[in-house]
Amino acid sequence: MTTLNDLLTKIGSQSIEIVDLTAPLSSTTPVLSLPEPFANTIPASLEPVSNFDDAGPMWSWNNLHTGEHTGTHLDAPTHWVSGRDGLSVDQIPPNRLIGPIAVIDVTAEVEKNADFVLEPEHIEAWESENGPLPEGAWLILRTGWGSRVGDPERFANADADGPHTPGISAAAAKWLAESSPISGFGVETVGIDAGAAGGFEPMFPAHYYLLGNNKYGLTQLLNVDKLPTLGAVLVVSPLPIVGGTGSPARVFALVERS
Repeated sequence: MTTLNDLLTKIGSQSIEIVDLTAPLSSTTPVLSLPEPFANTIPASLEPVSNFDDAGPMWSWNNLHTGEHTGTHLDAPTHWVSGRDGLSVDQIPPNRLIGPIAVIDVTAEVEKNADFVLEPEHIEAWESENGPLPEGAWLILRTGWGSRVGDPERFANADADGPHTPGISAAAAKWLAESSPISGFGVETVGIDAGAAGGFEPMFPAHYYLLGNNKYGLTQLLNVDKLPTLGAVLVVSPLPIVGGTGSPARVFALVERS
């Protein structure tokens, strides 16, 4: 039996589970909100073209209106000034969109402090326990934030000082971008940076360092609690938008169950 046939057999028997990590895309899907004078992307909406009516008696279809960075989406290098001469989403090699998953669980820390940020020492402690980050891995930060997705106010968690959501420090972002073998970094929050990252140096360091070093971001993941620390495989499927700085994506994990 070939490897692919073996994979399909295990999927059919559910000894390999396909876990959907994608948030539903609708008009209520959270979208990153930047303060003035910065411009913001639009939320998702459907515009009917026909619906079994005079405009199309045998078919129903819609125009989709949304931004590249809405819902569960991939950030390509060209999304950020540090990667502006890098790859657009259609140019990302497919083998960079499939890879091993490594999960760092900081749920307990985030329950105590919504502004928690991952530091290099957290990654070092993880590697001491689990071994080096795998080549081509997608590092996923488990924060428990996905449980808030049905409540826009709790998900944004903003006050007069801005949003309070977990993320990664500038030092950790720089280390992952320049010294680790990962393909990308995934989060449960609205963006790959912490809510307070506009005040970091550099501002939004996950974007700055990762996208500037040909690594990718992945946001608004659900069902992260169903992933093992190691051993699962991530499949990321963005639209190949020519010149796109990112794309909404369907994201799956292949998880082997005993």
